[in-house]
Amino acid sequence: MEFFDEEVLEYVEKHCEQESDLLQRISRETYLEVLKPRMLSGHLQGRVLAMFSKMISPKAILEIGTYTGYSALCLAEGLTHDGKIYTIDKNEELEDRVQAYFNASKYVNQIDYRIGNALDIVPTIKEKWDLVFIDADKVNYVNYYNQVIDGMKTGGFIIADNVLWSGKVLESRRKKLDEDTKAIIEFNEYMKTDSRVEQVLMPIRDGLFVIRKK
Repeated sequence: MEFFDEEVLEYVEKHCEQESDLLQRISRETYLEVLKPRMLSGHLQGRVLAMFSKMISPKAILEIGTYTGYSALCLAEGLTHDGKIYTIDKNEELEDRVQAYFNASKYVNQIDYRIGNALDIVPTIKEKWDLVFIDADKVNYVNYYNQVIDGMKTGGFIIADNVLWSGKVLESRRKKLDEDTKAIIEFNEYMKTDSRVEQVLMPIRDGLFVIRKK
């Protein structure tokens, strides 16, 4: 499901800050050479993530779900001079490609890129998070959230991607839903009732849940 008319989206992107040459390269090569290129954050969402990061000025960012590195580089734009982003992905096949992109960026010394299961890796990282971006397997969204929320600084932000799930969240009355759809619906309902946070669901691309720890 496309939530915006294609011409409207084109107009919006035209009036956003343009992508860097490296981000354009990542986007182009992802669509040409990598499976499931729609997983890429892309121009509009990338600029939104970069803007949030610059507004927050985080010292410690956690990203769960690196894919080809586009969103990590956008988030890195707002880091403090001594800040770091930890980005985790389980796809070993993309590791060399993604590391090459990071090496080509000015943030290379601020990016800690790890391959493996985030549920195992996150507890080993001793940081208090300013900003967390969740964009990995949907069935673990609630698990990722519960794993990081206590390690968030007061006033810290969690951003969860794909929370509209191509509009499938509207199919909750159907008797049979796939596991990913059920997981996203469960996550969204959980956020609505969690008194530890305040939240807003933004219909940007496939839906961004922006969550602030009280």
